[in-house]
Amino acid sequence: MPGIAEIHQLLAAARAGISDAHAATTRAKLLLEQARQVITDAQAQAQPWLPPQLAQAIEGLETQLARFSTADDLLNGYQARL
Repeated sequence: MPGIAEIHQLLAAARAGISDAHAATTRAKLLLEQARQVITDAQAQAQPWLPPQLAQAIEGLETQLARFSTADDLLNGYQARL
């Protein structure tokens, strides 16, 4: 059975992983938003064509970011109760 110190260490490692995933997902979302802007600027018309997958990908990344934040909050709460 792991001791409290080991649980704290494991929680810290999990939170670090979530933080890394959050940073990578934030970067991916930024790149997709920049791609959308480049496509829009290049077309310079009233209704530029954007691939439907682009909006879906950005929405999916936003969902992942919310999940990472929720997981981090849960881990923080669990660790605070230890």
